[in-house]
Amino acid sequence: MALVFDPAPTPSVAIAGQDARFPVRRVFCVGRNYAEHAREMGNDPDKEPPFFFTKPADAVVDGGATIPYPPLTRDLHFEAELVVAIGTGGSEIPVASALDHVWGYAAGNDLTRRDLQAQAKQTRRPWDWSKAFDRSAVIGPIHPVSETGHPGSGAIRCEVNGILRQDADLSDMIWPVADIVAFLSRSVEIRPGDLILTGTPAGVGALSAGDTCTVSIAGLNPASVTIGAT
Repeated sequence: MALVFDPAPTPSVAIAGQDARFPVRRVFCVGRNYAEHAREMGNDPDKEPPFFFTKPADAVVDGGATIPYPPLTRDLHFEAELVVAIGTGGSEIPVASALDHVWGYAAGNDLTRRDLQAQAKQTRRPWDWSKAFDRSAVIGPIHPVSETGHPGSGAIRCEVNGILRQDADLSDMIWPVADIVAFLSRSVEIRPGDLILTGTPAGVGALSAGDTCTVSIAGLNPASVTIGAT
């Protein structure tokens, strides 16, 4: 098959302790999966079916990168998240076997143009411009399940310039990983290379040019990003 120009390189994420990289197919994100974060954003934390938004695969940035402050915003926010890397695809996956589809886990940062998100909510428009912009998914090295197991608890924290801003436990998630994978697979066929960001705890806040933001999760390598000039 002839192509009119060369395709873009396949986005990928580092793997802890390996030279090989994890190819990224799609990036799904879960909204409002920690009750205290739902409250701080003015929402009811009562348990309801999880909802998802997406980021393009080429929004992925390795931890340790320096990225420009994004355009069209004056309110760039950090969101510390556990990232699930899918290694086995499927549809209509039962909760009991959902974890069998997970290849590994990473720390991540769902960067958000919060002012654009607020405008989208007010006008009842999609969130795409607030979530799916360039370099908006900072992902640390993925740790294979064979080395870490499935983390159902453990600290999830975010520091900005060394100051602790988010501090919670993975067990605080309203919907744990198995439920998220199973629910997502009822809507779309998940496939190897998909990433799922599982939601952020309370304490989200703004980043400015010059800030370094580090997400750390117990048992995983951190995901850091430095915000450069526009």
